[in-house]
Amino acid sequence: MTDVRGLVAGLRAAGLAQVEDGVRRRAEYSSDASNHRVVPTAVAYPRDADEVLAALAVCRDLGTPLTMRGGGTSIAGNAIGPGLVLDTSRHLTRIVALDPVARTAVVQPGVVLDRVTDAGAPHGLAYGPDPSTHSRATIGGTIGNNACGAHAMSAGRAADTVVSLQVATAGGAVFDAGPRDAGPVDLWPVVDAHLAAIRTGSGRFRRQVSGYSLEHLLPENGRHVGRFLAGSEGTLAVLLQATVSLAAVPAATALVVLGYPDMPAAADAVPALLPHAPRAVEGMDARLVDVVRRRRGAAAVPDLPRGEGWLFVEVAGESAAAAQDAARRLAADAGALDSLVVTGPDALRLWRIREDGAGLGGRTPAGAPAWPGWEDAAVPPEHLGAYLRDFRGLLDAHGLDALVYGHFGDGCVHARIDFPLAARPQVLRGFVEAAADAVARYGGSVSGEHGDGRARSELLPRMYGPELLGAFAAVKHAFDPTGLLNPGVLVEPEPLDATLRLPGAHPLRARAFALPEDGGDLSVAAHRCTGVGRCRADATATGGVMCPSFLATGDERDSTRGRARVLQEAANGTLVGGLGAPEVLESLDLCLSCKGCAVDCPTGVDMATYKAEVLHARYRRWWRPRTHWSLGWLPLTARLASRAPRLVNALLGTAAGGALARAAGGIDRDRELPRFAPETFRAWFAGQPTGDGDPVLLFVDTFTDHFTPEVGRAAVAVLEDAGFAVQLSAPVCCGLTWISTGQLDTARGQLARTVAALDRGLPVVGLEPSCTAVLRGDAVELVPGPAAERVAAATHTLAELLATRPGWTPPDLTGVRGVAQPHCHQHAVLGWDADRALLARAGADVTAVGGCCGLAGNFGAEAGHHAVSVAVAETALLPAVRAAGAGAAVLADGFSCRTQLDQLADVRARHLAEVLAEGMHRAQDG
Repeated sequence: MTDVRGLVAGLRAAGLAQVEDGVRRRAEYSSDASNHRVVPTAVAYPRDADEVLAALAVCRDLGTPLTMRGGGTSIAGNAIGPGLVLDTSRHLTRIVALDPVARTAVVQPGVVLDRVTDAGAPHGLAYGPDPSTHSRATIGGTIGNNACGAHAMSAGRAADTVVSLQVATAGGAVFDAGPRDAGPVDLWPVVDAHLAAIRTGSGRFRRQVSGYSLEHLLPENGRHVGRFLAGSEGTLAVLLQATVSLAAVPAATALVVLGYPDMPAAADAVPALLPHAPRAVEGMDARLVDVVRRRRGAAAVPDLPRGEGWLFVEVAGESAAAAQDAARRLAADAGALDSLVVTGPDALRLWRIREDGAGLGGRTPAGAPAWPGWEDAAVPPEHLGAYLRDFRGLLDAHGLDALVYGHFGDGCVHARIDFPLAARPQVLRGFVEAAADAVARYGGSVSGEHGDGRARSELLPRMYGPELLGAFAAVKHAFDPTGLLNPGVLVEPEPLDATLRLPGAHPLRARAFALPEDGGDLSVAAHRCTGVGRCRADATATGGVMCPSFLATGDERDSTRGRARVLQEAANGTLVGGLGAPEVLESLDLCLSCKGCAVDCPTGVDMATYKAEVLHARYRRWWRPRTHWSLGWLPLTARLASRAPRLVNALLGTAAGGALARAAGGIDRDRELPRFAPETFRAWFAGQPTGDGDPVLLFVDTFTDHFTPEVGRAAVAVLEDAGFAVQLSAPVCCGLTWISTGQLDTARGQLARTVAALDRGLPVVGLEPSCTAVLRGDAVELVPGPAAERVAAATHTLAELLATRPGWTPPDLTGVRGVAQPHCHQHAVLGWDADRALLARAGADVTAVGGCCGLAGNFGAEAGHHAVSVAVAETALLPAVRAAGAGAAVLADGFSCRTQLDQLADVRARHLAEVLAEGMHRAQDG
């Protein structure tokens, strides 16, 4: 039993400033991307190599196990441990040097792979291994697991990139592991005693990464200790710094998509493709593509060739024409039902589907949870088709289903399987033992990419004989005689089912949201998170939103994954004491409820909904925080203020009045208070003549009515120009502010009245994206029934409604150049494609910005959130606005987004309706 106080005190005395042993932090690091759960004693964030060595010394003195962790995307349970977890991803992130001539980079272990590739890009270089998690996986973890990726066929495995590694042994000795350099470790007698077994048992084919890769220590292979340490999963030494080789980026590439009757048939075709020297050969199951269509819409998947199983094959050339010619030659030899050559954006979309496979496969086509218990086995490619047929037979025999994809060019198969972990976890053991025997019969490896970890180390005797296993043990003893480093992995392994993270340990019945795909169980919903960590990647450049608070703080606490882990522990109940525990509220505090994860997370985690449910459960019978009243009840207070808006503005505009309002309402002292409009939109509309045309119901939200009526006035002008006769909705509310503050009983009441008022058989158009998203999404869950479904189907954004008017021509917006900030809820629920198409049709040159504005409704107004709100805005929005220049147009349909831009950048952003109306007026004036 580790002395927790002694460990933490010892680490701090040794100079580690960031050491935490709180329950919430331990919950966040209790798992990685695997099925396993091991709660650490403490977590530390070393700032440099000296702090790593200091932590190692303290652990050695106390006998505390030490586990190194990077991005935490390990699928086999390689990055979790019972003692101290050292997270290198926060501070050890420097690219120390890059030599474009030698094509090498010197990096710290916490550097994300994409950062290395970005640094090499100006020189035409990239880091070769590209596992699907390359946007958040770190060099340390990649080397530790000997990760590969789609392009391992051409770029090699992580081991192949190692020039040298600066490492420390468990005893504290530091040396540079390179060719023939084992430092102080007495390694060579062990190797020389087992030369025959190593030559026949290790390194039989490229994707054999299970166990220790002893083949690198053979004399004929240069006795490269650094490459041998790749794949040792942190069990032999601690990585301090790595020198890695970089690969040349091809001048041009083309993607050939080949269709086959099924996945085994696709696998059978692989050997004939290899003479064409493809850069990648990826297998993709039609059912996985169907998951993408259901989750993200049909437009998310380009047209594909006929078939139920596809190969995505990338080829390179000195020019685009040469690459496409190579693609056509390969397709002619493929024996496919059909083929297609794809380049440009469509190719990128297909690659994204492949990279999201681990998350998208988190649900089977039938909707059951699927898990990574048999994730990345590999066989020589010539045996792949036969293995897949046997694999399907094993699934059927055990009553299981799986989504299959993988690196077929190397014979590596990824599979997400619907193991009944909650009801019958023993099924997992029976299946993986039988599957390991099948892999061994084909001369394969139980791991072809992610390492063995806690998921597969126990299976190594089914692959290797006693002599080679003895060599593994001897090597482990030579480097780490006391078993300090990552115990339970590879040598003296824990049983593969000893530390399973079982979902739904204690059902948490949702009180308000239906959670239809999770059986109404919040614990099942939280277990959607498999830990692949896309929430830690910066996807703002490609229009993504998730996870804005993590991008601002870099803290695992503020990632969607970190929050999901705490909710999972609340369901488990052994570490976090239920939904009312302070750790849960602390974990959710910086969740912006942006709903970005609902669409960006490949497993479909919707933390905004979970947060609303948690707040509802926590405060249903408790006195609520002040902001739940001041911001949650904003629609009511705004109506009251509209009776004397000038007086209210005058009072709030004084220093004393503003300070008093902020203090009473729990508003951050650095947040400016919005001003109420002198005349509401409804009051203005009441004085307008009734137009002719097709009737449309304009949903009047609180923000348009009381703060920005000019948006409503512009929308009326545009709708009338498009031939609509505008009617206003009754004075009802979507309930958004009550939803975001967890007042779900009140929200349901509000929504029930709203649905009844809008269910008139007319198209409904919303101007505020967050409110429109409630009508299209949340309403169906909170007030289920035919009426809510009819309202959801009738509700449109302005751009969507205008797209239904074939005879209407938008105003000429030629010369309008700038950026647009799609609202997070629009990104998650409604989509921005209709807006993009409308602006392009009108001649505007507008680029959408990814990420969140940072205000996010009540979040950025709440006390203590202002600094993070500003930091979120600085991740994408504010830099994009500054880069666009002073004369650029800035579009933002969300009231929060416009408010944030006004307060932080002194920019007057405009709603789409305003931009269109201005274009109409220019045409009329001209």
